[in-house]
Amino acid sequence: MAEADYTNNGTVDIKGNPADKKKTGNWKSCRFILGNECCERLAYYGMSTNLVNYLGDRLNQGNVAAANNVTNWSGTCYVTPLIGAFLADSYLGRYWTIASFVIIYIVGMTLLTLSASVTGLKPSCNKDSCYPTTGQTAACFVALYMIALGTGGIKPCVSSFGADQFDETDETEREKKSSFFNWFYLSINIGALVASSVLVWIQMNVGWGWGFGVPAVVMAVAVVFFFLGSKLYRIQKPGGSPITRIVQVIVASFRKSNVQVPADKSLLYETVEEESQIQGSRKLEHTNKFKFFDKAAVKTQDDNIKGLTSPWRLCTVTQVEELKSIIRLLPVWASGIVFSTVYSQMSTMFVLQGNTMDQHLGPHFQIPSASLSLFDTLSVIFWAPVYDRIIVPYARKFTGHERGFTQLQRMGIGLVISIVSMITAGILEVVRLNFVQKNNYYDLKYIPMSIFWQVPQYFLIGCAEVFTFIGQLEFFYDQAPDAMRSLCSALSLTTVALGNYLSTLLVTIVTKITTRGGKLGWIPDNMNRGHLDYFYWLLAILSFLNFILYLWISKWFTYKKAAGHPQRD
Repeated sequence: MAEADYTNNGTVDIKGNPADKKKTGNWKSCRFILGNECCERLAYYGMSTNLVNYLGDRLNQGNVAAANNVTNWSGTCYVTPLIGAFLADSYLGRYWTIASFVIIYIVGMTLLTLSASVTGLKPSCNKDSCYPTTGQTAACFVALYMIALGTGGIKPCVSSFGADQFDETDETEREKKSSFFNWFYLSINIGALVASSVLVWIQMNVGWGWGFGVPAVVMAVAVVFFFLGSKLYRIQKPGGSPITRIVQVIVASFRKSNVQVPADKSLLYETVEEESQIQGSRKLEHTNKFKFFDKAAVKTQDDNIKGLTSPWRLCTVTQVEELKSIIRLLPVWASGIVFSTVYSQMSTMFVLQGNTMDQHLGPHFQIPSASLSLFDTLSVIFWAPVYDRIIVPYARKFTGHERGFTQLQRMGIGLVISIVSMITAGILEVVRLNFVQKNNYYDLKYIPMSIFWQVPQYFLIGCAEVFTFIGQLEFFYDQAPDAMRSLCSALSLTTVALGNYLSTLLVTIVTKITTRGGKLGWIPDNMNRGHLDYFYWLLAILSFLNFILYLWISKWFTYKKAAGHPQRD
């Protein structure tokens, strides 16, 4: 078979042979990956979207405790991907990492279902309250954190694994890969749509056992979807520990801190072979930033030990550029934390705000407050194809850029929209509290104000997601060194983790400060006597300051360039 019939990015098929372009990859394999992701996200959101209400109703937790437990757990779900990413890039590869961690995921989902449905594991309840034991609470949280570990092996690998199905050295396939991230995020939100509507309704009207049991079954379906496409997948071989390579560059640089870097950068050490020493990675061209680390690639007489070159003394230019790529990504990564804090309000403060409002849709049907997140999902489902099919071609005419906007521009637009979403949520809370004050509804459980006034704030966050989160997925995949893509995808996901932790920290600080002197504070159990609007204004201000910082970061950033390939941004 001619060489042109195989991929040029180092991918192999399930049997370890070079990947045949005609028989593997592209959209024919991606449909299984997208189907798996849709089912897995349906399972995840079906369990997490309404979790704040489960902790309040069944585990008898107050608003602040329930909200903080949700954001802490959700944050952990976005930290554990660092574990999965390390294993994928270093030892197992993305395919086998996903295959391994789904087992932990399913066990966790099963235990959570049992803790909500089996006598002895589920809390005993009467009409007014539930009375969970310490063991029952522990069983619930053990299940939740098993799910957090299981999802940690899947999250950082699936999007990168899908992108691996397109050969970046092939111009036609490269264009398709850009569209893949839009459709990947769309599949996530189709799953979330079913979760926030059907599954939340089941939880609030049929029971939590069924409400958690259905996601567990759907997760099993996700596993079947994934394995059905095995023969069609293109698999990137693991390149060894990226952490070790990074540490080697740092150690070698400090060992040679007194060495002078030659003016002619072609004299820096690099292998003579066409491929780099790192399995599954193309060579990277030298860049001028962070020049101190170039010292690791300066060859001296002391570098050979017993005739062999030690990687702790001498590193290739490509290895040095791997470290530089990570350093360049960190400021962009940090700018996503505040956006994720805003995003996390959908599963906490938006739900608590909606709990106080009239949830009726017609005279007989009542929509759970957590189900309003379906409008965020509908917004993504609307904007993702609109962006891909309408906005990009239109923007391309003015910018001349193949993607319409650069990835950094796309993320920046999303940051602006997120500020507007917090302002919108704050305005609604001002109107709601004025309505309470005017009519003396302070002790009314549901005030006669439709919950559908929350729709604009959900819709705006959905629009912001399409620009920022999808742009972030694509940005971290593209700008990551080839052998560190799972790790960089995990790094992008940790912004969601830190955003959730920041939300927990802000709620804790705000509660501590605003409840001094016996005051109820901004976020009391009776939201009609609080000031949630002040919390929204705080987030809007933080988001604005974050955007100003992001503009400076974007101007400073330089895109990576693989050897022999044109620079793309």
